[in-house]
Amino acid sequence: MATVRLNPYLNFRDTAKAAMEFYHSVFGGELNTSTFGEFHASEDPAEQDKIMHAMLETPSGLVLMAADTPNGMDLTPGDNLAVSLSGDDEAELRGYWDKLSDGGQVTVPLEKAPWGDYFGMCTDKFGIRWLVNVAGGGAEQS
Repeated sequence: MATVRLNPYLNFRDTAKAAMEFYHSVFGGELNTSTFGEFHASEDPAEQDKIMHAMLETPSGLVLMAADTPNGMDLTPGDNLAVSLSGDDEAELRGYWDKLSDGGQVTVPLEKAPWGDYFGMCTDKFGIRWLVNVAGGGAEQS
């Protein structure tokens, strides 16, 4: 059965690991983290140990995701929250992507990511940041 999940995605400047460990201590569950270095996602040696993606899932169904913002990107406290849509229903997620990005600004096109999924980032016409991740890489684009 295909699924889609909606959850908050927090952005930090060098403190994602500590923050997510704190939230793990608060909510329990399972915390998984990946660094920029593990995915060869940054050429900057100072970013190798930064968190590229962290996900906390609790037995009660709470999901919280986070990342460190790369040094070359702006981060303003208070504006460091996005909404994440993720799952394996490619048609549903691409439909959401098309509607959310229409009239907005695409930051990262929805395309194959280093971790094998399709991933995109956009800001909708109301200024809300969205992350869309299609698990398993979806179908190849023509």
